[in-house]
Amino acid sequence: MAMLGYEFMQRAFWAGGLIGVIAPILGVYLMLRRQVLMADTLSHVSLAGVALGSFLHLNPTISGFVVAIIGALVIEQLRRVYRTYTEVPVAIIMTSGLAVAVVLMSVNPHLNKSFSSYLFGSIVAVSDTQLALIAIVAALGLVFFVALRRPLYNFAFDEETAAISGTRVSLLSFLFAVFTGMTVAASMPIVGVLLVSALIVLPASIALRIAPGFIAAMGVAVITGLVGIFSGLTASYYLNSPPGGTIALILLGFLLIAVFIQKLLQLRNRRSVQINKPKVRGVINHD
Repeated sequence: MAMLGYEFMQRAFWAGGLIGVIAPILGVYLMLRRQVLMADTLSHVSLAGVALGSFLHLNPTISGFVVAIIGALVIEQLRRVYRTYTEVPVAIIMTSGLAVAVVLMSVNPHLNKSFSSYLFGSIVAVSDTQLALIAIVAALGLVFFVALRRPLYNFAFDEETAAISGTRVSLLSFLFAVFTGMTVAASMPIVGVLLVSALIVLPASIALRIAPGFIAAMGVAVITGLVGIFSGLTASYYLNSPPGGTIALILLGFLLIAVFIQKLLQLRNRRSVQINKPKVRGVINHD
């Protein structure tokens, strides 16, 4: 394909492929833990880190990465403080991160011009530094999910049961929060701050609807994420549209198709049961 002759498209596809493997797996765990809004929250925190890095004349990619990890740890700590109100830490950190980003952008108006790629994603925004960070995150993610697959499985469904079985829940929870922050920050160049959660949640939503089991859900989520990212990057190149929005719309289309097919299968199964259901005939007694 002609577009792969450009180095920026090669970097975009490499980055998309790496994120497409890790982000959907993370999304499955986040959905099972009822923490889907955490990805959206950390994207706003990462935006504050990017703004802070630009304001202090630091590498915005590195600063966004570090601040996202710090934000994930703060959310995890606040989650332990507000055990009854688990949505409170998410609201606190989301508003705080967005407020910091808005204030820093207002102090330095020149930041607004360079922020569009961070908000909506950009094919040409994937630098060598970002690609290296994404590769590191993907490698760490594979090790994390493979080495701790059994504790993570128990941890995702029920923390109390995992603790009883001997899992160090506190440590695992903090490691999971750190990796979530890393994945969100690494995904920003591809889909942008506003749509990071779509890349993480939508493939997982599709997988959990149609997959027969946990392992199958992981596979379906990864395949869906990769197809959505690659087709979205291709469409974005030819249509000159923001890659983040294009990828999100394609994944949303996949979700609607999956729901529609599932409804059709359920309707067919119901009709099949009704047709095959034995008819009860009345017994007439002749006295």
